Amino acid sequence: MYITDLNRAGGIGANSLFVEIGPFRVLVDAGMHPKAVGREAMPRFELLDDVALDLIILTHCHLDHLGSLPVVAREHPGAEIWMSRESAVLAPRMMRNSVRVMSRQREEADIPEYPLFTDGEVKALEERFTPIPIGHTSQLHVNGQVLEVEFYHAGHVPGAVSVLLRHGKESIMLSGDVLFTDQHILPGASRDIPKNVNALVLETTRGGTSREPGQSRDEEIERLVDTIADTISQGGSVLLPVFALGRMQEILSILHEGFQEKLIPECPVYTSGLGMDLANYFDYLSKKNSPLRFRKRILKDLNVRRMPRDIFPGKNPPGPAIYVASSGMMVANTPSYRLAAAMIGEPSNAICFVGYCDPDAHGYKVLSSKPGDSILFETLDYRATSRANIERFDLSSHADREELLDYAIAMNPGTVILSHGDPDARGWFEEELYASVLDSRIIDPEPLKRVHC
Repeated sequence: MYITDLNRAGGIGANSLFVEIGPFRVLVDAGMHPKAVGREAMPRFELLDDVALDLIILTHCHLDHLGSLPVVAREHPGAEIWMSRESAVLAPRMMRNSVRVMSRQREEADIPEYPLFTDGEVKALEERFTPIPIGHTSQLHVNGQVLEVEFYHAGHVPGAVSVLLRHGKESIMLSGDVLFTDQHILPGASRDIPKNVNALVLETTRGGTSREPGQSRDEEIERLVDTIADTISQGGSVLLPVFALGRMQEILSILHEGFQEKLIPECPVYTSGLGMDLANYFDYLSKKNSPLRFRKRILKDLNVRRMPRDIFPGKNPPGPAIYVASSGMMVANTPSYRLAAAMIGEPSNAICFVGYCDPDAHGYKVLSSKPGDSILFETLDYRATSRANIERFDLSSHADREELLDYAIAMNPGTVILSHGDPDARGWFEEELYASVLDSRIIDPEPLKRVHC
């Protein structure tokens, strides 16, 4: 078996792994790097120019795994495209949103190659999707050879899967992005550990950080609800920057429970955009024998309102209120970016980060600021003084590093390939795996290099 990381920079970004197992050529994910533009944001698909892909697998619908799927599918029209049933519903909506974002960026940032694909291509691509049930072994037949593929529930976001590939005596497990802890809207990842696996590709996202001793997800939710309640009680407003897929609906579910249990004082809840639209998809999937637990009546119970249009830097928006706004990392010109510029100067307000924030993202500048720091909102040509209460809550949709370490040890593969993590995160896993009881070969693959596993 061989594996090639097609993400040109490695780490987290344009996630895409090329797997060679027996005679089969399989691509797992085809993402877009959020910090790059144009074709530089894509994996190095040109390395596959002389390859006839048999199968493309999508692990989940976050854009760092999905965003360039139409491009590689266009270049490999003979490849089958497999994903979970939930992802088959969500992927087209996410890709159509990308078309709109890229079209806007073409005009605003003068990126002539955008959009990299069209709505028409997305619609045609849907016809190639094969929804695969989780927990069922499916087979791909090519020239008399058989590849067995099994999806495991990964817990990360709706539709996310870990993937097991078997051909004869060769096997490889790709963890994908995984969370073992239950969320409000989704149960944690499957605890079933496949046996006799030759190689494990392990995500390492949280390898650089450890959860505080005694700190649980439930305790973090309780702390978040308390912070929201205190802020609203004192006449302030709360901004929750969130990712549209999964995180927005999770936070709305937490707020719904907080209001029902009278833990949060009554106040308006504002949100908008893709996350609101996805709530309808989640409601549909929740009725279709999916592990997803989200019903759109939550929006009605919360009396969710559309985001005000008149949001200006330095002008505190209507409050007290709760603003659940994308993007989670405050990308320029998104609702959370504009709201932060409006709210950060008011001491009675709170800005609550509930997920991963890249150190290079604008949200990280806000998150790491101290009272009195000056923060430039460049695209708004506005400099603000940080006075709001800014806090981070550990509600990541990725498993803790200790859980992933236990997962690898329980699987006991012949080889562990480190993936989807920054250098310090991979370094922690490499050190701990070598120090563990495993007698496995540990590989931190160099990007774009073919690695035997």
